Amino acid sequence: MRAMILAAGLGTRLRPLTNDRPKALVTINGRTLLEITLTQLRKVGVRDVIVNAHHFADQVIAYLNSNDFGMRVEISREEELLDTGGGLKKAAPFFLKQTADEPFLVHNVDVLSSIDLARMVRSHRDHRALATLAVRRRETSRQLLFDDRLQLCGRRIGEEGPELARPVVNPQALAFCGIHVISPRIFQLMKEEDAFSIIPSYLRLATVGEKITAFRADEYYWRDVGSIESVKQAADDIMQGLLGD
Repeated sequence: MRAMILAAGLGTRLRPLTNDRPKALVTINGRTLLEITLTQLRKVGVRDVIVNAHHFADQVIAYLNSNDFGMRVEISREEELLDTGGGLKKAAPFFLKQTADEPFLVHNVDVLSSIDLARMVRSHRDHRALATLAVRRRETSRQLLFDDRLQLCGRRIGEEGPELARPVVNPQALAFCGIHVISPRIFQLMKEEDAFSIIPSYLRLATVGEKITAFRADEYYWRDVGSIESVKQAADDIMQGLLGD
């Protein structure tokens, strides 16, 4: 199985830790976020990974070249930030080398979780989805909306009214966890160019009947480590074994 780690962001919420390094190389209990993510992916059978890099990209490249994670790792260097959708589209040739219908994982580097990724991939296959998004119920200003079959039907940002991709009565609001399973067929359907977020693409595709499904991850440990406070809390969580082995 193949995967992409999204690691190109500036990490502004992690300053001053990211004043001299990329967020991927911020450490928690002596391990970089990149190492932790690679380890989680390797546990579920991922053997080929592409990592996008922008902020202090040379450091990311040097780190990956000087460490053996038991995986084949490629770099997708972004001279300008391309956001999630643009970064994924740039990496398309990496995924199109594999079997045409073999899904792949996309994982934010600043997300720590014990989510059962193998189970998530099975759910994706069972539902024959174009994309499967790990979600959970939590407070956030950005919510995705799903119907009673857990298929994406819209989103809500802040206090604005819902943006619906198709009419649904009483959609449920869930927060995205930064982990996707995606079928390579998505590259045939991406019309967007340059830098773009993947979420509007998912909404557009849901509008025309493509199956973008939710994988409920409420039962698992999950933490966004995008701030100094969350890094400190994650260190305690890991010491308590909440992330798993």
